[in-house]
Amino acid sequence: MFEGAAVVRLEDGSGRCAGRVEVKHEGQWGTVCGYSWDMTDAAVVCKQLGCGSALKAPKYGHFGPGSGPIWMFNVGCRGTESALSDCTHNGWGQHNCDHSGDAGVTCSEFTGFRLVNGSTACEGRVEIHVLGTWGSLCASHWDLLDAHVLCRHLDCGFAESIPRGGPFGRGTGPVWRDSFHCDGTEAHLGQCPVTALGASPCSHENNAAVICSAGSASLRLVGGGSRCDGRVEIFQHGTWGRVLDDQWDMQEASVVCRQLRCGEAETAYNPPKPQRGTGPVGLRGVRCAGHEANLTLCNTSLPESVLAAGIAEDVGVVCWGSRQVRLVNGPGRCAGRVEIYYQGSWGTICDDSWDLPDATVVCHQLGCGGAVKAVGSARFGEGSGQIWLDAVNCSGAEAALWDCPAGSWGQHDCGHKEDAGVDCSEFMALRLENSDGCSGRLQVFYNGTWGSVCSNSMTLKTVSLACKELGCGDRGTLETRLPYGSVLLQG
Repeated sequence: MFEGAAVVRLEDGSGRCAGRVEVKHEGQWGTVCGYSWDMTDAAVVCKQLGCGSALKAPKYGHFGPGSGPIWMFNVGCRGTESALSDCTHNGWGQHNCDHSGDAGVTCSEFTGFRLVNGSTACEGRVEIHVLGTWGSLCASHWDLLDAHVLCRHLDCGFAESIPRGGPFGRGTGPVWRDSFHCDGTEAHLGQCPVTALGASPCSHENNAAVICSAGSASLRLVGGGSRCDGRVEIFQHGTWGRVLDDQWDMQEASVVCRQLRCGEAETAYNPPKPQRGTGPVGLRGVRCAGHEANLTLCNTSLPESVLAAGIAEDVGVVCWGSRQVRLVNGPGRCAGRVEIYYQGSWGTICDDSWDLPDATVVCHQLGCGGAVKAVGSARFGEGSGQIWLDAVNCSGAEAALWDCPAGSWGQHDCGHKEDAGVDCSEFMALRLENSDGCSGRLQVFYNGTWGSVCSNSMTLKTVSLACKELGCGDRGTLETRLPYGSVLLQG
């Protein structure tokens, strides 16, 4: 693989690109101690194996203890090495570890991204390069935040739309159903959390696609917590420049938000001194009516007398599309305290009337399957800052938490000891094996594989939830007289 480099492999993971790190030295396989093991070290392993970028660098035996020698200890990679054995360490076999501390790696597997069959380089069917093969991406979990990240990575501005129905033709390779969970701020898709669903059934008519803005008279927002809030910059003559104005208001902000496909404008502001830009000025003075499709279509040729009369400062906006939801302080990305990003800051939800339909909306919004529990009383610890919502009352069918009926933003009678949380199933899909439609053996797709469900303690409420997820009505019966306690659902 690499001349003079020790061969590496990943064991006991979900595939060849995740698992416990093992190195072959003097003809014998051994492990790597997790002491000082970090993402830079993991990145070198992923690169050496052709597995894309590093997503996680678990240690302390996350993938189980290995056996044999512990070959490397106190590994210190710079990230530029082509093989793990090129990194510094204490010497082959020199360590004070045991196998309970074996290091591991989870790689993205993705080594390339491209758009094909479009009329320009900035639109088309999404294809990803996985383990040496180009394949299409299934659109079932593809959303605008993922598309924004891809457009930015390809120097194509932002995503204008994600057309469905296969407008850019059929692919010929595999169709990958991997689910990205981007927040829109990542530099490329390889940095987004991903749930690996593999090459499983998905029609070529359901391929992911995107039409990017292609950077024409591009704007961007910097310094915010999302791509839809922050200080405004404009791209002109090959350079990003600041936008300065002395009468910046909601009319100008509305044009910026509309141009960036970020929904309605919520706030127009002048950033405080620490957040102001220091680079070149791209636009000084602008007056909009509010209906323009592009900031450059506003009046940008103000007389010098007007410009001299005021003090032009950096400008910023907060758009409706900046709203985000996340789960923190839990065991993973699909369980934890609920937090919402609103008006440029993260805040929590009060647990008054918090229940399973509310939790269901959060889980679906995050691509985390269904809701298992809706918890309160700061079960996942107390948050800080704002408590954004109280008395949330979702039906369970809403697309986002802020679509649900609730009190006014920031209006509540709660403390952080009442912060709400959720525990999601993380199951990405359900199916019925040996099915004749809506009856069969229930299986779930979890952690990269399909598996059966044990019937122990399974309630009729759970059966009802499964039937709804499968599109088989809102109730069913449970047949447990099957080998190994598997579940037969009859919707």
